[in-house]
Amino acid sequence: MVIPVFCGKIKWWYCVGKCIQNQQKEGEDMANGYERLDRTLVKKGAIIDYYHDTMKIPNGNTAIWDFIDHKGAAACVAVKENGNLIMVRQYRNALERETIEIPAGGINPGEDMQTAALRELEEETGYKAGKSEFLISIRTTVAFCNERIDIYLAEDLVKGQQELDEDEYVDIVEYPLDELLAMIDEGKIQDSKTICALLAYYRKIKG
Repeated sequence: MVIPVFCGKIKWWYCVGKCIQNQQKEGEDMANGYERLDRTLVKKGAIIDYYHDTMKIPNGNTAIWDFIDHKGAAACVAVKENGNLIMVRQYRNALERETIEIPAGGINPGEDMQTAALRELEEETGYKAGKSEFLISIRTTVAFCNERIDIYLAEDLVKGQQELDEDEYVDIVEYPLDELLAMIDEGKIQDSKTICALLAYYRKIKG
């Protein structure tokens, strides 16, 4: 159980620590009393597929639940030598506004998570990482989607050129960690992967 503790920066350490401890292994059996009776494809997309699941629930009733199958993604906390973090600012259609996020993107067929994270970092920002390590794995929308994002710490950065897709327009920005944490408190950063990544990085460097 995660108990939010809102008392300055202590909350980052406590909440992220609990999240890491409570991560469960992949492929666990259906929870006791629940049974999937049917799964029907409603719409197939480029990144996600949308299904209706017919579920038997513990009280004996059946229900139709929405399920979104996501192809998976990876992301980086990219830290420069001066301690600033490389972020991207981009327009998000679902929110109808720009957001500030860590560099991230989808997994290509046959690609492992770490390779995908470093590729996305280079494509979106132009930075290549000389050193990287696993930071945290998150599930972004557990109520109806299985999206998993593995997040890596990227360091020893070397600046190159962006290689954006035709439908991408991304501004590169950088901030010190303290300013980014303040932006979470102020509601200026609301993207879940970015919040989890920043808190996990804060916990790592604070021990």
